[in-house]
Amino acid sequence: MKRKSLKLLCTALLISMVGGVVAGCGNSGDKPEANSSEPVTISISGSTSVGPLMEKVAEKYEGANSNVSIEINQVGSSAGIKDAINGVSEIGMSSRELKAEEESQVKSNVIAYDGIAIITNKNNQIKNITLDQIKGIYTGQITNWNQIDGGKDAPIVVVSREEGSGTRDAFQEIVGYKSEELKADAMISNGNGGVKESVASNENAVGFVSFEYLDDKVNIANVENVEPKADLVKSGEYKISRPFLLVNKDGELSEDGQKLIDFILSDEGQTIVKENKLIPIK
Repeated sequence: MKRKSLKLLCTALLISMVGGVVAGCGNSGDKPEANSSEPVTISISGSTSVGPLMEKVAEKYEGANSNVSIEINQVGSSAGIKDAINGVSEIGMSSRELKAEEESQVKSNVIAYDGIAIITNKNNQIKNITLDQIKGIYTGQITNWNQIDGGKDAPIVVVSREEGSGTRDAFQEIVGYKSEELKADAMISNGNGGVKESVASNENAVGFVSFEYLDDKVNIANVENVEPKADLVKSGEYKISRPFLLVNKDGELSEDGQKLIDFILSDEGQTIVKENKLIPIK
């Protein structure tokens, strides 16, 4: 009788143990909870004007989110918008307003405003220039620096940006000329940095760059007697300015991509905007 009781007890224990194992196996098959530390990559491409700001934003954001990697490719505004439309990049960067056909394909967020400055070589004594004179220079109607107050007798070397540049598109629209009207022998430089280097190395050159690129390597001219400063862009006194946009295809922005944009629009993000010589939206 004792042996039978012992056998029943052992059987019960075995069943209990097997049941526990089966239950454990069942639990392991459940869908795991999302791991917040799982590696995340956010791909961004576009404007060489917005690019330097986004590099600083990325550095700060990645520092606070060790699982996030932000890839930035500076290829120009039009290319960045196209990348976002085609799914090549999650987010596109643009330093110009969207065209009508683009507005129907992407959503946009204004993250900052920027001014475009007229720069000349350090040896150029021009201090002020008007919008009409800028248009005359870039369309070939004004060809010598002596046609501008304070200018010496020397041919003007015009430096412009490549086709598809948001800076170029915004500049041409504000100044009032079209791409086909650009002076035929104008030098074409890729990126704001390329324009600055071309102007810095040629004492007769003139170019236009984003405020972010201004430094003591070049001379900075006033436009219509207004200095190219952030607060004067915000007040509307300085006329050559444009928005900085981040764009994404509708419904294609990930949760992490949205968090990054939210960060840029936060007080901390807008402080980075200001630190980069740009104009915050707040």
